[in-house]
Amino acid sequence: MGRVAIIGGQGRLPIILAQALEARGEPPLLTAMEQFPIEDAGAREVTHFRIERLTLFLDHLHGQGVDRIVLAGIVRRPALEPELIDPRTAQLVPRLLAAAQDGDDATLRAVIELIEEDGFSVLGVHEVAPELVPSAGVLTDAQPASQDRQDAERAARIVAALGAVDVGQGAVVAGGLCLAVEALPGTDAMLAHVAETRPAGGGGVLYKAPKPGQERRVDLPTIGPLSVDKAARAGLSGIAFEAGGVLLIDREETVARAEAAGLFLWARSP
Repeated sequence: MGRVAIIGGQGRLPIILAQALEARGEPPLLTAMEQFPIEDAGAREVTHFRIERLTLFLDHLHGQGVDRIVLAGIVRRPALEPELIDPRTAQLVPRLLAAAQDGDDATLRAVIELIEEDGFSVLGVHEVAPELVPSAGVLTDAQPASQDRQDAERAARIVAALGAVDVGQGAVVAGGLCLAVEALPGTDAMLAHVAETRPAGGGGVLYKAPKPGQERRVDLPTIGPLSVDKAARAGLSGIAFEAGGVLLIDREETVARAEAAGLFLWARSP
């Protein structure tokens, strides 16, 4: 079996996956798109590439003995420089642009298809590090109250409706009222908005889940210590998320911060 390449974006996830592979004696090839450097790479060598030269980059991976690829981390749509596009990549541009018109999930599906057509297998984060995806259960001493469970149920329906049109993966509901939904700015911006604008009184639930029919090998929603800090700042009672469908980063630290803030963390059965 060949080598695994991590195509990393921003955030800690690429290094967490690298550490998981290294612990199994499978040091990965770390790569990153220019404009989106990998955080905390330390002494690890990182191969940088431009999307305008995608086919040349894939050739390089073949030359390094890579046969499996995992995409991890936050990557926004890069600013393209048309003069840098090589002839083979130019043949792919219309296909990618057409997919982009249908949203982020369609774009990611198109990228996966191109990678697979070049002879690679694309792995999901949950396949490389299954411990990052909690199964059903409450992870904290704090438990969701009856109202919290009702709010999580309503938020789950809202997230499913948003996801059906490829808009977002999260919502905040308090007392049955939707305070905010996740859009392009992301979860942090949504929680900051709630903290700044919600009426007096606390309570409510942040809920996160994949989009219906989402390609789960990429772009799974993520929760980590900062999610807890921001949820606490917004006055929420806790965070609920789809069991088996959300990445929990730095689990021990995330749970500890939730315990300290009196918030619950609930991996909810879909």
